[in-house]
Amino acid sequence: MARKRRKTSKKVQAGAPPWMTTYSDLMSLLLTFFILLFSMSIVSEERFREVAESLRMALIGSSSDSILDDRGNSFGDQSFEDYGDLSEFEGLDPDDLAVEDEETDAQYIPEQVLELFDTVNVYLVDEGLNADVTLSRDQQGVYIDIQEAIMFDPGSANLKANGLQTMDQLAGLFDLFPNEIIIEGYTDDVPVGTLFETNWELSVARSVTVLRYLYEEHGIDPDRLSAKGYGEYRPIVPNDSVENRALNRRVNIVIVYDEREEVSSGTD
Repeated sequence: MARKRRKTSKKVQAGAPPWMTTYSDLMSLLLTFFILLFSMSIVSEERFREVAESLRMALIGSSSDSILDDRGNSFGDQSFEDYGDLSEFEGLDPDDLAVEDEETDAQYIPEQVLELFDTVNVYLVDEGLNADVTLSRDQQGVYIDIQEAIMFDPGSANLKANGLQTMDQLAGLFDLFPNEIIIEGYTDDVPVGTLFETNWELSVARSVTVLRYLYEEHGIDPDRLSAKGYGEYRPIVPNDSVENRALNRRVNIVIVYDEREEVSSGTD
């Protein structure tokens, strides 16, 4: 007698249908995305502190390891409200608020000034003037310092023979470039007691004498020339000895640095 087959029923799968899992994952991703957008639109206290510290370091310099402000308080000790109205920062990325570091080194000298200094130095050596004048430089340009003993007699604004010869030699240097030239006169603190009432008048007269000689005898463009007189009020050393006073009595010829102008090497 044949056995009867038992009827088998199909098993019904428990749980959600497969499409529901994909749908749930999609909803989770969308929720995460909107939460991320929402968090980016709000400036958090921690992020604001980072921005404030970045601005502080950019404005006062980062050479110090201190995390204190000028009043001795750390940024971490201050409340978020202490910074005032922060509505203007909402929606901004802290990186957009950072201030780029700039070159603030007071000792920085532009490359053009260094090239100009080298050109002047070579010229002075070739003309044999390096023993009679002092050469220096800074961010403003190159300074040719000539002592009074070479240029003028005491209390006088008339060029001596040595002064005329020095100006004749230097005139060729000024033809190498178009930079502005400033002649500065300085004296010591001893009253002049001559035709000039004060050391101011004497220092101005000397600088104008040099200016006129360069223009009238060597044809230097007058648009490039100017004269200043500082009298006794800008000494390089204290006026407390004969030697120091002699150093303070001088004429400076300043070759002004202008970043818009090209400096010739003077080797052509």
